Amino acid sequence: MKVKISYRLIFDRITNYIFAVLLIFITMGLVIGVLRLFLSLGDLVIHADISSGYLHIISEVLTLFILIELSRSLVEYFNTHRLRMTFIVDAGIVFVLREVMIKLFEESLAVDEVYAMSVLLFVLGALRIGSVLVFQREKQVLDHHSLEGSN
Repeated sequence: MKVKISYRLIFDRITNYIFAVLLIFITMGLVIGVLRLFLSLGDLVIHADISSGYLHIISEVLTLFILIELSRSLVEYFNTHRLRMTFIVDAGIVFVLREVMIKLFEESLAVDEVYAMSVLLFVLGALRIGSVLVFQREKQVLDHHSLEGSN
């Protein structure tokens, strides 16, 4: 008797388990991050140096946004078994904007860093636009094929 092994099925199951564990850790990170954010609000009231407190809060909120975008990407993977490029690029854009905002707030942004981050944001924006256009085209092709199949 010959046993047929489906490597695709094994790969899909292992990938699902890995992404499920990642999603659990990201969710735990979000919960812990929100709790720490609320605890840091008390420090903002106590300390006299307000600017460093605001910088910390802004940094934490933007980090939470990055985690949210990554978790959206993983949830979308469970629904479609494909990683959506838009969510990943969104997380990258939020990360770069986070760095720009922190450096601007600290007044430590050099001219060459401005150029580098501008080019990076331009490329990420172009990737996002391209991924949205490709997604819309794929959706139209699938809709067209489903309409042809029903006729």
